[in-house]
Amino acid sequence: MGTRTAAAYTCGQRLPAPAAAPAREPSPTAEPPRTAMNAAAADLPPLPDRPHHAFWPRRMPRRLQVPETSLWFNLEVAARRWPDRPAYVFFGRPLTYRQLFDQAEALAAWLRSAGVARGDRVAVFMQNLPQYAVAFYAIWRADAVAVPVNPMNKADEFGHYITDPDTKVVVTSADLAPIVVQADAALPAPQRLRALLVTQVGESLPDPLPAEERPAEAVLQWLTHTPALPEGATAWADALAAGAAARAQLGPSLNGPDDLALLPYTSGTTGLPKGCMHPHRSLMHNAVGNAVWGQAGAESVGLGVLPFFHITGLVNGLLTNVWAGSTLVMLPRWDRELAGRLISRWRITHWTCIPTMVIDLFGSPNYRSFDLSSLQSVAGGGAAMPQAVAERLRDEFGILFTEGYGLTETAAPSHLNPPERAKLQCLGIPFLSTDALVVDPVTLQPLPSGEVGEIVIHGPEVFSGYWKHPEATAAAFVEIEGRRYFRSGDLGRVDEEGYFFITDRLKRMINASGYKVWPSEVELLLYRHPAVAEACIIAAKDAYRGETVKAVVVLRAEARGQTQPEDIVAWSREHMAAYKVPRIVEFVDSLPKSGSGKVMWRLLQEKEQRGG
Repeated sequence: MGTRTAAAYTCGQRLPAPAAAPAREPSPTAEPPRTAMNAAAADLPPLPDRPHHAFWPRRMPRRLQVPETSLWFNLEVAARRWPDRPAYVFFGRPLTYRQLFDQAEALAAWLRSAGVARGDRVAVFMQNLPQYAVAFYAIWRADAVAVPVNPMNKADEFGHYITDPDTKVVVTSADLAPIVVQADAALPAPQRLRALLVTQVGESLPDPLPAEERPAEAVLQWLTHTPALPEGATAWADALAAGAAARAQLGPSLNGPDDLALLPYTSGTTGLPKGCMHPHRSLMHNAVGNAVWGQAGAESVGLGVLPFFHITGLVNGLLTNVWAGSTLVMLPRWDRELAGRLISRWRITHWTCIPTMVIDLFGSPNYRSFDLSSLQSVAGGGAAMPQAVAERLRDEFGILFTEGYGLTETAAPSHLNPPERAKLQCLGIPFLSTDALVVDPVTLQPLPSGEVGEIVIHGPEVFSGYWKHPEATAAAFVEIEGRRYFRSGDLGRVDEEGYFFITDRLKRMINASGYKVWPSEVELLLYRHPAVAEACIIAAKDAYRGETVKAVVVLRAEARGQTQPEDIVAWSREHMAAYKVPRIVEFVDSLPKSGSGKVMWRLLQEKEQRGG
């Protein structure tokens, strides 16, 4: 594997002495900048009493006092407190907090040399690797903004993550670098990247690989494959070495709690994905809150299998663990056999997952040989946990699965079930410092318990707004009782005890194994197919994924009889992320349309739900 692997690299320097708080750049206004949600949290009276407060766990406060610092400072503290404790374990190889700190500072210095200035956006495009954590904290050390990008995206999709956030640098793995190069080459010169940093997937692998941590053969081949780097790209080890030499010139970290930290993208009912602006403060709240809620500390060991590009995986796998000083055993791709062995070997205490992972683990012929006795918390969301599976987990292993709810806009959890009093197939109760209501989606008036309406959320974890989309931001919020609530777009109800349940969606969206698929985005990509005249994307039932993607397609006249459904599927696999690919394609002569010419997708969806 070579001698300059990512996990082995340290710059050999002691942690610097604590610096005085840096002077912030002068603000054009009398007050320091604050996001709308932060201002609301600070200035409004205490949150009103709600029915769920009668069942609030005694061990927890209702509201958090969140540190007035940046996310980078969390790593600096952890590296001072637990320098030799593993922050991450990757196939048996530890990356200590000191090593993570040293590498992040070195990489931050390299980013500065590559022209990254305060507030610039840097995209991270790779699967769960130790290098991912190093890259994120390096971006924050450089006072820049991290843009996580789904590693399943293809070149046709990736260009948007360069142009929309004005990305300056992309950090990626060698297997995905050609996608970045292809997307970048298609852009006008002023919009193109300044630099491309590339790591080999296996740079953090131990040598030899422990037999008990050996993954499935296909995953092992991916881990050990070393494609050539694109021309002009900087190798990971070279960037760390150059950054270590320039580390002394970094200067103090300037960003504070209200500076922009993260720009994750989410799609909607129309158009391309939009960036959700999260300052350090909103992410800090859920980083700390997750640790408080799940009783995680330095002795905790988590299983990091949810993808880091996704907001839940990011908060749990990059933020909460570093705040708590805990260890995360990293799994870049789901592998039920390996997951079972890792839980047993590393005595995993906390596992945040999606229900299909638990179902799959139970489907292993070896599951009874796995020692799950160390698990203290198994939590998740994205889809409802089947009651039979939750009861089996409880009865066989004494583990109560606790479901939660959140969106990219709410930095993952806005609702969680208290572990002491969880309800099955339930979103839970509003999170720490958070209030939520069910309102009439037309009048926006609060509804009584039991009635179905739109779930709206107020709290310090709510984002500031959509990047470059002030109209969409304005439409996403409503003021109720003097507070600003985010409109989730999900329909639900609240019971007499204050627990929330989801019933349907106001927004047009497909939930496939926890992955959100926005039909308009898939339709826009399908229209690029030379045989497609019109397309409408709807949800189809799927026994395993819950829902899957179905495309109802009108072919161009010249393509009829020449193009088959499997041709559309094959093309889609080349041009869009795998979870978006239509699994079912139906050809029709025409799509139903309204008098104004809009495709009446609801008619197609209702027909599908009736069974055709």
